Amino acid sequence: MNNDGGMGGGRLCVGRWLPLGSYQAVFFDNCRFGQRQIAVFATVALSLLAGACDRQEKQAEAPVRPVRVITVTEQQAGETVTLSGVVEAKTEVDLAFRIGGRMIKRFVNVGDRVEAGQLIAQLDSQDEENAVRAAKATLSAAEGKFFEAEQNYDRQRQLLSRGHTTRQRYDAAVQNLNTLRGQADVARAQLATAKTRLNDTNLNADAPGEVTLRNVNSGEVVQAGQMIVRIARKDGRDAVFDAPPSLMSRGTTDADISIALSIDPAIVAKGRVREIAPQADAQTGTFRVRVGLSDPPAEMRLGSSVVGRVTLEGQAGMALPASALSRANGTPSVWVFDSASETVSPKPVEVAAFRASDVIVSGGIAPGDVVVTAGIQSLRPGQRVRLLGQPS
Repeated sequence: MNNDGGMGGGRLCVGRWLPLGSYQAVFFDNCRFGQRQIAVFATVALSLLAGACDRQEKQAEAPVRPVRVITVTEQQAGETVTLSGVVEAKTEVDLAFRIGGRMIKRFVNVGDRVEAGQLIAQLDSQDEENAVRAAKATLSAAEGKFFEAEQNYDRQRQLLSRGHTTRQRYDAAVQNLNTLRGQADVARAQLATAKTRLNDTNLNADAPGEVTLRNVNSGEVVQAGQMIVRIARKDGRDAVFDAPPSLMSRGTTDADISIALSIDPAIVAKGRVREIAPQADAQTGTFRVRVGLSDPPAEMRLGSSVVGRVTLEGQAGMALPASALSRANGTPSVWVFDSASETVSPKPVEVAAFRASDVIVSGGIAPGDVVVTAGIQSLRPGQRVRLLGQPS
């Protein structure tokens, strides 16, 4: 290159193209440059560098993101809900003595089957037996006095009719008779009470059932009304579940519920909701639901763990996993996959309901659309993606 502009005082400048990494650079030997020439060469160098960066960006295209997808389908007519519970007696009663005393004998233990009228436990009855004897003696004395007063009344009545006694004596005989009659009635009532207390020293089962709990041992002093044993009556069994509040508005008492034994799902029974607690449990926030079993098999013993399944009414729309839902501009949206371009784009949707593991979408997408369910955090509009399970 001949320098006519004062570069090197008319000396010849020679340039050489040398490789520099993936690019080439020009090096000049034995040249002197002025400020103007330096600016020109700096501009050329920057242009070359910018072109190299553009080529590098074109070479480093956006990576293809792996994602998981599902094909949108219409929701089924109903949703099957599964809950775990236990078998309990339909009716349980706590048997207790009506009087206090020292229990000398308990004839049953947990697991024993009892019949109606069977003796369960006994109290020490010595005091009650003495009370009965005393009441009998009191009644005998009262009846003797009443008999004597009755004879005296008959005599005074006959004498008064013949005019051989005064009206005053007759009235006194009537009054004495009424008084002694009342005393005899009191003595009879006291005897009946004493006999009842004596009978209350024996605790009997009022219906057939099975002992599920005992509370007192022989030799202990018990109070009136203190539970001795708990009896599960043989008038039916319930499957008891703790249902979340979200099911309360969707369930129905007329639905048939399938109950299966946890350890052996082949043992099943049918049931219907018999009772729903009106108030949620303070600790768990769930509602106690009792399902009456129809002809439960013998294997479904009290306390057995069971699984209940019921189909609830479905909600119109399409069910999507909760992981597919995102937000764009403050509205719910999903990423829809285009198989032709192998890219994704966001699409606003209308959410009808949120459930435990999925959401019900009522608009914005249609059956047959392919929606991304995993990997949405790294997506952008027009992003090329690769479906997991397919080769890169």
